[in-house]
Amino acid sequence: MTNPPAGARAEAVARERERLRALRERREAQSAGSGIDGFTVRRWRKVGVLGVQAVPRAHALLRRLADLAHDAAHDALTDALRDEPDDRLLPAVRAVLERADPAAVAATLTEVHAGGFLWLSEVGEQRLTALSAGDDTLTAPGSEDPSGASVLLAALATESTAAFPPRMLPRVLPWIPLSILDDLIDAGVVGPEHQPWQYRAEETEDAYLKARLVPDQVTAEQATALEWSARERRNAFLAGGEPLPLAGDVYDLLERVADGDASVVKELERELPRDLVLRLRRLLDGVAVGNWDRDIWEDRGLWRLIFALWEPKATVNPSRSPLHALMALRQAYDLLCMNDLSRASAQIDKLVSYEAAAPACRAEALNFQAYTLLLQEELDAAALVLEGIRDTHERAESNLRMLRRRQAVQRNDRPAASNPYLDLGLPHGAPSWTTRYRDLRREHVRDVDMSAQLNSAMKRIRDAERDEDWSGFFVLPLDLDVFELPDEVPVTLVPPLASLTRRTTSHSPEGLGLVRQRAVADLLPHLLNAPRRPDRNARTHTQ
Repeated sequence: MTNPPAGARAEAVARERERLRALRERREAQSAGSGIDGFTVRRWRKVGVLGVQAVPRAHALLRRLADLAHDAAHDALTDALRDEPDDRLLPAVRAVLERADPAAVAATLTEVHAGGFLWLSEVGEQRLTALSAGDDTLTAPGSEDPSGASVLLAALATESTAAFPPRMLPRVLPWIPLSILDDLIDAGVVGPEHQPWQYRAEETEDAYLKARLVPDQVTAEQATALEWSARERRNAFLAGGEPLPLAGDVYDLLERVADGDASVVKELERELPRDLVLRLRRLLDGVAVGNWDRDIWEDRGLWRLIFALWEPKATVNPSRSPLHALMALRQAYDLLCMNDLSRASAQIDKLVSYEAAAPACRAEALNFQAYTLLLQEELDAAALVLEGIRDTHERAESNLRMLRRRQAVQRNDRPAASNPYLDLGLPHGAPSWTTRYRDLRREHVRDVDMSAQLNSAMKRIRDAERDEDWSGFFVLPLDLDVFELPDEVPVTLVPPLASLTRRTTSHSPEGLGLVRQRAVADLLPHLLNAPRRPDRNARTHTQ
């Protein structure tokens, strides 16, 4: 390779000298305009602040840091602000930043980069350049990513949140914005096992995260503070109180089911999770045969629905379950009210033979038996049955007295044996008997025998009301409360408490910005104790 001619080389040297002369003139003009002389510029150059325009930026930055500085660091910054920077400056800046919050660190490092100060290592400068340009995909080694911000930022930038390594969670959970934490929860990276609420200082965030991940651990006070209406509505329903008004939701449907409204079953199925739909269908399947698994009949909140759907075709065995025992008792009473004595007697026999029945239910069954014996004029047998329960039930004692009086009357002179209220299909003493009588008369207007029976019942009740004496009537049931269906909540159909729906914006730009800020703050270890030497290009442009 041949050297350029001597004349060409001389011309190149001359052009370079002219360029440098022009550059010095511009620098001198800038210095004159800014009030900063060349001597000051050279002092700042020794601490890595290059050029006239960089000096005011350094002043502004150091004034902010001086407010945070103490002791020796404050002295070093004060001297620099008097345009006497020295080798104490960068250690002083580092000392201040090591005690500052991440936002202040990030703001300072960003200003250092923007001002072109040679205060960062080359690696730190490269990473800060990438972050400033919006390139979030550059990750730092684990040891140089103390808060995990770099790895998290790269995962967010590449939309691979689900791939964020769980081992990094202890680093990021204490500081990441709530919206980003929600993103990690939605991606399945953070779960209940990570207990993120333990890392958060804000009490509201603690409750919010529990509501999202372990809703059952949220207290009533926390739910109220969160204004979590779904939780409050569910609790009110389970407590048996009036649910908060929201017609048509699952709790409204469950309340109607608890009242025995079978018309909403299909609608309820659409609101329940799959396992509870299958449970509800097991209940419905049992209606056909009158038999259910123990876990069904043990939920007394389901009884009203079962009773609304179940119409026994044969006698019910009361020994199968408490539910069957109650159905058998009610079935016997209904058949007596329908004057279907043969079926009623068969059902009553089943009840009487079930000696393990609750005392109140057994007393009702024995009273029923005595009534059927009365209708057959087997008064001695009826009285014997009542002797066993006379001491525990006042009405049983009254019925026994009625039988004793009847025994003293010649058979042909005895009045009708039946209770006229039951002849109308009503419990003894029902005040609505006149309405019921009129309805039945219209229904059986062409049935002479039924009309005669109804008229006889009506006359006997009116005579009793006139004389205020009902002692001639055999009273049943003994206690209407025994026949009442449970007024309970169908707890086994109540869906598990659903997690609180996230309340933050997905992929929030603000959250991403805070992660990027933290990644910048993590570059603090790259702040040097002495400035880097400027490269040739920098030296040329600041001569």
